[in-house]
Amino acid sequence: MRFLPAVMATLALPLALNAQTLELPETPPAQASPFAFAESGAKAEAEAAAQDADSAGRVIGGEEAAEGAWPWQVALLIAGQPQTVDAQFCGGSMVLDTWVLTAAHCIHMQDPNGVYRDLAPQAISVLVGTNEIAEGKGDAVPVEAIYRHPGYEGTEFDNDIALIKLSRAPNVPYQTIKVPDAEFGDLLDQPGVRTVVTGWGLIEGAKRTDVMRQAEIQMLSRDQCNQVMLEGRAKAAAEGLSYAAKAFGLKDNEAEKVWQELITYVREPMTENMICSGTFGGGKGSCSGDSGGPLVVPLEDGTFIQAGIVSWGLSNQATHSCLETAQFSAYTRVSNYLPWLDQTINAN
Repeated sequence: MRFLPAVMATLALPLALNAQTLELPETPPAQASPFAFAESGAKAEAEAAAQDADSAGRVIGGEEAAEGAWPWQVALLIAGQPQTVDAQFCGGSMVLDTWVLTAAHCIHMQDPNGVYRDLAPQAISVLVGTNEIAEGKGDAVPVEAIYRHPGYEGTEFDNDIALIKLSRAPNVPYQTIKVPDAEFGDLLDQPGVRTVVTGWGLIEGAKRTDVMRQAEIQMLSRDQCNQVMLEGRAKAAAEGLSYAAKAFGLKDNEAEKVWQELITYVREPMTENMICSGTFGGGKGSCSGDSGGPLVVPLEDGTFIQAGIVSWGLSNQATHSCLETAQFSAYTRVSNYLPWLDQTINAN
């Protein structure tokens, strides 16, 4: 494994596809790591927590990205369809010349019979080197193989990470993005650290966009994000339990006993394999279609490092999309997966 010189951080729901079972190729002997990971022990300097975001500048919120601003960002397209935003279903990032990092839920989904399967490589292409999804833009590269983390299950979002091997290097200008090791990941995952999320996901009003957007947000405490979600769920559950207790004629102490038993089974929504990023004011962040794309952190030397992968967020039942006023979303914590990334790329 080779490392970059020490760097310092400045703190300055996918669309359905017809899935097929994917047979992974045989594993050849391991090679030396091709990754350029950030050096362990690099220090992150924390700024004061960002002020509430301006909801008027609302990926959800944010703004159109300048052409070439995020040259590692790619779009996953349904192969064989016209190269328009209607064919785009997820994002990803170039981590090596022929390797794309994305979310497992982008390539592992339910078929018409409700069975979770991996997509076949020929079912998708990867659009590289453009901010606009349109005919004649960028390079739509065929896919050679897809590798899903073995710990990912379709019914949950833990271990939501996958690798896509391209059939060739793109024929357009692009750049790869660095990923952090575990120790540096701990430094990045601190409340107040600046982050940027990019993609072609739904914007305000559940509308689609064919031009890449960007939103600057910040790392938030995973514990606090979990607390917000659990309190919301507890409120809804308590209302339901209160109704049920009355219907069954339970006394207050009996209902309380049932409640205490119930909450022992509650799990925190965000695991240690996830990071939380957003704004105190809400109205900025990732949305449907951004899944699999990168959450990056600006470094002191002017470069960026990928801390997260767009994974999941709070939903709006009325629009069947993301909740535009949500304060945060969950991102796969990339630094937890270096051994798997290393092993998978070396073996293939």
